[in-house]
Amino acid sequence: MMRLLAGKIVNNVWPMLVVFIVAISLIRFFYLRNHRERFCLHKELSYLFAIIYIWLLFEILTMTELNSSGGINLIPFSEIMRYEFGTKMFNYSVFGNILIFIPFGFLIGEYVNPKKVWPILITTLLTSLTIEFVQLEIGRSFDIDDVLLNVVGGLLGYLLYIGLSAISKRLPDFMRSDAFYNILWIVVIVLAGIYLLGYWGVIFK
Repeated sequence: MMRLLAGKIVNNVWPMLVVFIVAISLIRFFYLRNHRERFCLHKELSYLFAIIYIWLLFEILTMTELNSSGGINLIPFSEIMRYEFGTKMFNYSVFGNILIFIPFGFLIGEYVNPKKVWPILITTLLTSLTIEFVQLEIGRSFDIDDVLLNVVGGLLGYLLYIGLSAISKRLPDFMRSDAFYNILWIVVIVLAGIYLLGYWGVIFK
C-alpha cells in the first residue's frame, strides 16, 4: 500500500517536481558562483533532498482522497486499536505515520544539530499539529494518534542521525571525505531512479 501511494504521488507531481528541481538548482548554482562559495555535490544534494522531502510531505498529508470522513479524535490510541496488528490498514496507519517523519527528525538533527532532544520534540509536535489542523480544514480528520506517531517518527529520525554521526567519526578518513559522500549520493540516486523506472514500467507497459 505504501509503495502504491508513493507511486501515485510521484505520478501526480513529477512534472512540477522536474521544473522545481531545475529552477532551484539553477538559482543555487548562480548563488554559489556569485558569492564565490565552494561547490560540494553531496551537500547540495542533501539541501535539495530536504526541500523535496518537505514538499512531498505536504503532498502526502494533504491528499483529500486519503480520508474524506472528517471528524476529530482526541483520545490517544483509539484509532490505532481499531486495526488488527499486521493488516494493511494497521501498517499504513501506524508504521506509515512513523516512517514518514523519520526523515524529518533526521533533517532537524542534520541542520540544527541540537544538543538536547526538546527541539526535536517541539518542532515535530508543532509541525504535526499544524498538519492535523490543516487536514481538518480540507475535509480530512484531526487524529491525535497521528500526532503521537509522527513525534515517534521524528525522535527515531533524530536517533538515527545521532547513531550515524557517531559511526562516521570512527570511519577511516577516506570514508569521511567529500569524494566518498559524493559517490554515495550518486549511487543512491541511480538506485532510486532504477526503482522508479521499474515502477513506472509496471504501470505503463
